[in-house]
Amino acid sequence: MASIKQIQVTFDCEKPERVARFWCEVLGYVVPPPPEGFATWDDFDRALPPERQGSAFACVDPSGVGPRLFFQRVPEGKVVKNRLHLDVRVGTGLVGEERVAALEAECARLVALGAVRVRLLRADGHNESCLLMQDIEGNEFCLD
Repeated sequence: MASIKQIQVTFDCEKPERVARFWCEVLGYVVPPPPEGFATWDDFDRALPPERQGSAFACVDPSGVGPRLFFQRVPEGKVVKNRLHLDVRVGTGLVGEERVAALEAECARLVALGAVRVRLLRADGHNESCLLMQDIEGNEFCLD
């Protein structure tokens, strides 16, 4: 049985490029080069049939370690809680108020990018504090 070598995380969204660029800023990801034969992604997009223009976008970890993120346009909006979400690990190794301060500082940066702060979940004896948030289209994620 072959082992899986890579994964891609796919987001359903209304505006793929906008959401992708938000996550590039959150994670330090970059937009990969356009396909061979195209100088820019806009050139590539214009070569697609009109109904497919703006329908997808991607970003990658420049170090090659993290998964590729793919964003695809879907006709319906988000209406229920995600069944899967990303945990953005900004407080690793920190505890107590030092951890909360790191979470709040990153939260402020992301809110300036268009994210929404939902609520802080304080440490409870089993789990350390984390901050629940939403991206620019309402997808839940945690600052952990």
